[in-house]
Amino acid sequence: MEQRDKEAIKRIVGEEHFTDELIDLVSYSYDGSDHNHRPEAAAYPADSEQISRIMRLANERRFPVIPRGAGTSMTGSVVPAKGGLVLDMVRMNRILNIRVPDRQVVVQPGVVYAALQKALAPSGFCFPPDPASGKVCTLGGNVATNAGGIRGAKYGVTRDYVLALEVVLPDGRIVHTGSKCMKSSSGLDLTRIFVGSEGVLGIITEITLKINPKPTAFRTAMASFETLRQAGQAVTDIMHSGILPSVLEIMEENTIRVLREKSGADLPEVAALLLVETDGYTEGEAEYAVEKVVAAFQDNDAKTVSRAGSQEEAEKLWAIRRAVGSAAGSLRPNNLSEDVTVPISKVPQLLEGIQEIMTGQGYPFVIFGHAGDGNLHPKIMFDGSDPKQAREVHLLIDKVFQLTCDLGGTLSGEHGIGLAKAPYMHLEHDAVAMELMRLLKNTLDPHNLLNPGKMALDQ
Repeated sequence: MEQRDKEAIKRIVGEEHFTDELIDLVSYSYDGSDHNHRPEAAAYPADSEQISRIMRLANERRFPVIPRGAGTSMTGSVVPAKGGLVLDMVRMNRILNIRVPDRQVVVQPGVVYAALQKALAPSGFCFPPDPASGKVCTLGGNVATNAGGIRGAKYGVTRDYVLALEVVLPDGRIVHTGSKCMKSSSGLDLTRIFVGSEGVLGIITEITLKINPKPTAFRTAMASFETLRQAGQAVTDIMHSGILPSVLEIMEENTIRVLREKSGADLPEVAALLLVETDGYTEGEAEYAVEKVVAAFQDNDAKTVSRAGSQEEAEKLWAIRRAVGSAAGSLRPNNLSEDVTVPISKVPQLLEGIQEIMTGQGYPFVIFGHAGDGNLHPKIMFDGSDPKQAREVHLLIDKVFQLTCDLGGTLSGEHGIGLAKAPYMHLEHDAVAMELMRLLKNTLDPHNLLNPGKMALDQ
């Protein structure tokens, strides 16, 4: 970027909403991954018209533009890999409309997930996807990465709730996709093209989301198993039992051991734990579902089965699950945390395969995740300052990705591709699929200005 480009951006957003100070640019050089690269400037647009003018300028002057929410990405998806301008959407943080009779809300992309939930609470409604970073992540980032969470088994992911979008295209044009209706069969589904596109096709400036009534009754249960196969079969039986648990989490033996040693959790020495929540709109509905879950535990020879007798007891169980990331992360300065996903029936094979890949390699690892939708989080700890360790750990992850795809799985269930998984796209997507993705990118963004370097679309 040249100085005249920066001056032009200042005139668009206002001098106080622009920075090229080093201290600010460093903060925009990284996200939750181990990737980093500094931009040349950052701006804070107030509306879609300002973004449109910036994109027209970018096309004229040929500098990259990277839209950014809270920067919680685990894959480098908001790292400005080729420099350029970061667009921080923090000022576009208004909830524009809550329409409970229509079961929908209209928000700007900078609205924090938790802020929307708080605003919906008095009406008894909620936005069901529940990302782990919900206290800080923004809805624009949720849409751009198709974020999920622990309630995916029953409630799905962000894509399942996006009804309509306003998007600024790479050339500055503004497009409105989707419908304000609960269903529509009109034209091509342009909305889904942008959901999960990680900011490479357009900049999301307004989002219409479907909302659900919030369940009022909950039950929590936990079971331990002496083999992964027993735990895996219990998951399969639960998902075929005629009920859908709202949460169905798995933790394998390394995870259990780390929780005992680092968090003081009172857990048995077993191969796997399953932690389940059922919910409903009546106590009877939630109770019926948890009884089905407990029966599946018992049918698969669970070593122990326990049920939370109160909300306080349930919270203690969920606190154990939430402690996994920090407990494991304390083992080494750095970690790689993935979100590979397979068909539910293949979860035991994936768990066993990852254990086989990692065991004896000298690196602490844990495996936990959302068994109810086949989404696992293998997390490997290492010292990133040692090039040898960094290289070896990435070679292990190579094998995990290959195993996942061999099992009919996907590289990412909820984190996205970004920079981290771009080299592996060929494992999941055939040559024709990659050609179509690149064709779409090149058609909308022929100068490769929007978030370049992501998802292997530059090749």
